[in-house]
Amino acid sequence: MPDLRFSVDAIKVASSAAIPTLLFKLGIENSTPEERIHSILLRCQVQIQVARRSYTAEEKENLYELFDRTERWGKTLKSLAWTQVTLVVPGFEKDTVADLQVPCSFDFNVAGTKYFHALAGGEVPLSLLFTGTVFYLSDDGPLQVAQIPWDKEAECRFPVSIWGELMEVYYPNGVWLCLRNDVFDRINEFKVRNGLSSFDAALEKMAEAAEEGTTVGEGVKR
Repeated sequence: MPDLRFSVDAIKVASSAAIPTLLFKLGIENSTPEERIHSILLRCQVQIQVARRSYTAEEKENLYELFDRTERWGKTLKSLAWTQVTLVVPGFEKDTVADLQVPCSFDFNVAGTKYFHALAGGEVPLSLLFTGTVFYLSDDGPLQVAQIPWDKEAECRFPVSIWGELMEVYYPNGVWLCLRNDVFDRINEFKVRNGLSSFDAALEKMAEAAEEGTTVGEGVKR
């Protein structure tokens, strides 16, 4: 049975994808080269190892929603499951490099998005856990099948700057916010009622009213 080893050789932004996507250059080595790999149906779970890096005071404040007060971080600072992806790897003999495409959400209801948005810079430790099915040939025999155990993994450090680059490519000078239909309707009604030209202006006006402790819409000229 093939003994596969995985590594992450590079991470970059996939600029031509339909949705925000990171491209992990995944190195795969078969330590039993006499068994030729026909193909691999690979499943990968990406985890953020949040406890393996330090945080500035500002970052700690930004992470309150995810991990609560810093004095509780001993209990709350747990690994975050970022995403799961599937990849079909073509055949090879000794080693190969495959493109693992990792779609990224900019939805602020998603923990991974909140986490990366809270960071000012530096690197984030990631763990990639692998499983799946490997199809292989040995000594000109028939095609054989084996399962890849979950103990196969790779670790890497992900620069926060790449996350910023990714979001700037797909959402230049903006963020993506998912709202319930009824909440959107209320904001849209407020925008129209007060003669505002954009949702940015509507949310700014609502935020100003909240800061001043006034009722939204008071004193607004039509």
